[in-house]
Amino acid sequence: MRITDISLTPLALAFRTPYHWAGRVDHGATVILVRVRTDTGITGIGESTAGMPAEGTLAALLGVTPLFIGQPVHDVERLIHKARFLGSFNYTPWYANLVLAGLEMAIWDAIGMAAGRPVYQLLGGAAHDTVDYFGFPQGDRADELATHARALAEAGHSVIYMKVGRGETTDLRNVAAVREAIGHRRLRLDANGAWSVPEAIHMIRRLAAFEPEWIEQPTAAPGIAALRHVKESVHVPIAADQSVFTIDDVYEVCRQRAADVIVLSPHEAGGLLAFRLAAAAAEGGGIPVCLHGQSVSGISDTAQHHVGLTVPNLTAGNQIMHQLLAEDLVQRPRLTLSGGAMAETVVSGASGLGIDLDHDAVARAEERYRRDARYHHS
Repeated sequence: MRITDISLTPLALAFRTPYHWAGRVDHGATVILVRVRTDTGITGIGESTAGMPAEGTLAALLGVTPLFIGQPVHDVERLIHKARFLGSFNYTPWYANLVLAGLEMAIWDAIGMAAGRPVYQLLGGAAHDTVDYFGFPQGDRADELATHARALAEAGHSVIYMKVGRGETTDLRNVAAVREAIGHRRLRLDANGAWSVPEAIHMIRRLAAFEPEWIEQPTAAPGIAALRHVKESVHVPIAADQSVFTIDDVYEVCRQRAADVIVLSPHEAGGLLAFRLAAAAAEGGGIPVCLHGQSVSGISDTAQHHVGLTVPNLTAGNQIMHQLLAEDLVQRPRLTLSGGAMAETVVSGASGLGIDLDHDAVARAEERYRRDARYHHS
């Protein structure tokens, strides 16, 4: 089975409500829908994250797709490895991962359909019956965040996750309100690299009163040494997120003991297999991994569920983001959580990723991209 064509479609996704986090507010996101067609009639589906506008990612994908045409679809590792070292990707391994992840995802989807098996079974099989996902309260004001957090806790989420890094007064007020709303459930805080090392140490010491399970990416990427400095200065566990993309980054975090957990997505790692290998490297260092959520559709969240099922050192409270969309692109599988978790059975009957697109929703997202070109930040 050989690859005959690769089509790329930039899409604009709209959020239900403005997405507030450190440094800005997002009103939507752009992604690249990737379709890999084969000479057997099978078409695999994937999704690459993209900047705003998406032309940079689109151009990078167009630059590597000729390498794949006519090649055996099962040679996924060889093909992605070859593309990763093409041209300027030599100097931008993080960007290469983000660009290539959707292409790799689509190839695995095609391989799974050809085999008649779900992708997670091809990546080693299920290590868990379910994957546990976080509750992610949305809002700008403390009362909005607390109300949503309470509802998420009542829905059964064992882990509530929220953004900080929006100013000391705001952070303390928001975290206090959410902690009161959720009681003793686990609370994770994500600064998205908003703080300098001294600011991080100061803020974490103040936030420690609210008993966070961990603080995610307190300092700017890619500073692994900065993370280690903070970790050694506070008593709250530290999670590495934007400091870790490649397997080399995972190794360095483990070697330097710079974090207590690694938060990573297949997009950042460069694909499903790359994520699996990165998780194995972390496991060797005695560090658990948590699936990182990005501004994506149910395409990525389905793929992440497949790979999450296979990872022995996966945490609870993994990140999932399609629920923030005003309209998803996927009509099957139904990515419905029960008590904050999603079962293996959601995808166990699939061939490949098991995704059926909502083609009307895709068409609307394509038109939205043509019309608006990008989603602005505020």
